[in-house]
Amino acid sequence: PVEGDSTPGAGDGAGFPGGITQSSANDDLVTKNVTALAIEVPKACLTGSGNGVIGAWTTASLPQARILNPNASLSRPEVNGGALVQVSRLSNPLVNELVIGLADKDKFNSSQPADDGQFADYVTHPSLPALLNILFKDAVNATLGTDITDLAPSNFPRLDLVNAFLTGVEGVNQLATVTPSEMLRLNTAIAAKPMQMQSAFGVAGDDLAGFPNGRRPGDDVVDIALRVVMGALCHDIPVNGTPTNLGYCAPEDAPVGNVPFTDGAPVNASMFNSSFPYLLTPLAGSPN
Repeated sequence: PVEGDSTPGAGDGAGFPGGITQSSANDDLVTKNVTALAIEVPKACLTGSGNGVIGAWTTASLPQARILNPNASLSRPEVNGGALVQVSRLSNPLVNELVIGLADKDKFNSSQPADDGQFADYVTHPSLPALLNILFKDAVNATLGTDITDLAPSNFPRLDLVNAFLTGVEGVNQLATVTPSEMLRLNTAIAAKPMQMQSAFGVAGDDLAGFPNGRRPGDDVVDIALRVVMGALCHDIPVNGTPTNLGYCAPEDAPVGNVPFTDGAPVNASMFNSSFPYLLTPLAGSPN
């Protein structure tokens, strides 16, 4: 799961020998449509008296009761009623799916971000890096020509992930009042970048207008998340063109934190439209 080219999609094999060449052939969803609700709101309607950083998340709710319809029909086999109950929430990509453990997923999905302190252990002592180590240690060592005994970062508690997922990064996307909570944060004071100037790797690609400062359609959030959980923030990242260690941990804490992990499926701004709602026209359905 390591980038095989000098840059994503370059096709030059100048990265890590044996690594992945990014291709749409690696994307199982490339021929699928995704349901989206797109809303355009002036930022002046969203900011209050703080520092211009906002936090957002979505929830889904279902009626509390569901019973079989005694007069069932194909269109109405059941009857739903009662108060709406929250059954799901999402904000930062992959947190609900890969960070929160199975034992607490229902609790997480029914909770509010303000109460996320109860789930902090999943962030400070994550299982995903350990799982990636089990799955890919031999492959990564073979690709890199190394003999690393454990790919997973060793800086516990993982303060780098606490800042990435729960508090935001100071000066980038941290609210004026910090309450550890899993939200997608956006600093409205950082100007948006034109499509042709965007880095698919957001902040890690020296583009402060990208993920995890908000999320644009062209941000490669899977690759970014893979690299962050494997310790990218323990190594220098470019900040306004200057390699900078954010001070959460040291390079020796993350032996592969500077390795370009990837799912092999390319995503960048050029794949989307340049004006709202940015997403492409859905693929045509059945002619029948």
